[in-house]
Amino acid sequence: MTSILGIDAAWTATEPSGVALIRKNPGDERWECIAVTPSYDSFIAIAEGNPGQWDKRPAAGPPVPNNLLPAAEQLIGGERVSVISVDMPISRTPIVGRRQCDNAISREFGARGCGVHSPSPAMPGAISTNLRGDLRELGYELTVNYANGLAAINSVVEVYPHPTLLTLLQCDYRVPYKVARSRRFWPNLTVPERVNRLVEEFQVIRTGLAQVIHGIPDFLPEIPYDGTLASLKRYEDALDALICAWVGARYLEGSATAYGNNDAAIWVP
Repeated sequence: MTSILGIDAAWTATEPSGVALIRKNPGDERWECIAVTPSYDSFIAIAEGNPGQWDKRPAAGPPVPNNLLPAAEQLIGGERVSVISVDMPISRTPIVGRRQCDNAISREFGARGCGVHSPSPAMPGAISTNLRGDLRELGYELTVNYANGLAAINSVVEVYPHPTLLTLLQCDYRVPYKVARSRRFWPNLTVPERVNRLVEEFQVIRTGLAQVIHGIPDFLPEIPYDGTLASLKRYEDALDALICAWVGARYLEGSATAYGNNDAAIWVP
């Protein structure tokens, strides 16, 4: 059995981060969703036997691999996670600004609305450095290319959901599902209208993911949704974590491309 832990890691400790765990047994055609949650705490809670509570505000905080990895192993019967895929800048050297991989992604996908934000020493800063160091101590190495065309087990791969969705959904331009950008997407709509447009986009993404990952729980709200814009962020983060996990699966299957150099690379299917 192989498994992927996807982490939509916030760049600050004041925001929550989505987590998803998928696995695949020999002979299976699709990956299986074992867990998807809007925060580290809720992921660990599932491993402890407590069901996810989507109606509560997710807890914020930095990733703690010493807690996350045992929780993941508990959920997959004690086996070791094969690959960890993370949506956050991670490099082998300290991040001081925009990296070659950031520029490579923007050159390749910028015209389709999928350029990347520029990292800095402050963001993600110590969160990224500590995460890479902690994972390395646990036996997971940052991987920036295929070795002789093959993926490596016990790898950490940096991923980016936006260009991934172009492949998953077979679309030409960036999918408008980010809560913080809803006003830019639909400037003439009211807040309730934007809320429901976002839920529609979430459902499209979930449907696409369900084609490649079975067993995804029905965690998204229904339309019409009478909640706030802010309350939708937890669903966005959870979907991003599932997208991260799928990129990790494509990497493991040898079907992803690394954009970058020997210091850092962003993987896109």
